[in-house]
Amino acid sequence: MPEPSSALLEVTDLKTHFPIRRGAWGRVRGHVRAVDGVSLRIGKGETLGLVGESGCGKSTLGRSVLRLVEPTSGSVKLDGTELTSLGQRALRPLRRRMQMVFQDPYGSLNPRMSVGEIVGEPFAIHRVASGEERRRRVMRLLDQMGLRADAYDRAPHELSGGQRQRIGIARAIALDPELIVADEPISALDVSIQAQIVNLLADLQKERGLSYLFIAHDLKIVEYLSTRVAVMYLGKIVESAPAQALYRTPKHPYTQALLSAVPVPVPDRQRPRILLGGELPSPTAPPPGCPFHPRCPQAFDRCRVEVPRTYDLGGGHASACFLNEGESKA
Repeated sequence: MPEPSSALLEVTDLKTHFPIRRGAWGRVRGHVRAVDGVSLRIGKGETLGLVGESGCGKSTLGRSVLRLVEPTSGSVKLDGTELTSLGQRALRPLRRRMQMVFQDPYGSLNPRMSVGEIVGEPFAIHRVASGEERRRRVMRLLDQMGLRADAYDRAPHELSGGQRQRIGIARAIALDPELIVADEPISALDVSIQAQIVNLLADLQKERGLSYLFIAHDLKIVEYLSTRVAVMYLGKIVESAPAQALYRTPKHPYTQALLSAVPVPVPDRQRPRILLGGELPSPTAPPPGCPFHPRCPQAFDRCRVEVPRTYDLGGGHASACFLNEGESKA
């Protein structure tokens, strides 16, 4: 992938495989290759949008970066510090610098706790503030989220979906992190609320200099919010580019198919629809050669036996497709 001038997060050849155990003795019979050799970089203050079909490994990648799921192999560096080799005690101070906003704004909040307790929990865990000082900080965060003061004593079930997601965001930014992994933070919300949450995330980024790994299905939202975009398929990054370049001139057939499904308000500018045959292959037994070749309308013999490398197409654009080999700058 293209390299930002000052990388906050650097992921190299990251793999997260889950063992499949069967039989009375629980013997390992195979692995689910959820993330299968991903490399990416996120610069300070930038947003990397991550897109792809359900089941391609996006959420697992986000959780692996934060070590909420333990990676199988590879490297994850936060501002030059290797995270994968750290024990839980050494990792704990670094967790203040990286946080997550979850997809389900209700399931991610403890129903037994009040909003004040939920947002104040990071202060308690990291022993940053207590008593009245903690309450003041929580109230300040609630005000920044556009929530009324009486939300402090309310339970999550008393709030709307949009309000609950604002609580999740407040909790994530409480300790002034540098990196936020946003795992489809608007997909469970009404359309009328989605724009409010996206604008809130954009405003917070400007105010606090946040970096985002923004995982989403909605390609129009990703285009609006992202500095760069990476396209994921079956555990691998198949294309990455600055947002405008990727949406204007997609190079990988999978990216072209995804963008052809995006509604365009001007009918004359609608891309010809590309329909992909079949289903996403199982990550337990990925196909040989290019992982996309069983569904690719442009596949040829080489695609079925050889895995394409990632070709540098210049201008920060990269694609893992043999069709782009002649455009490679290296």
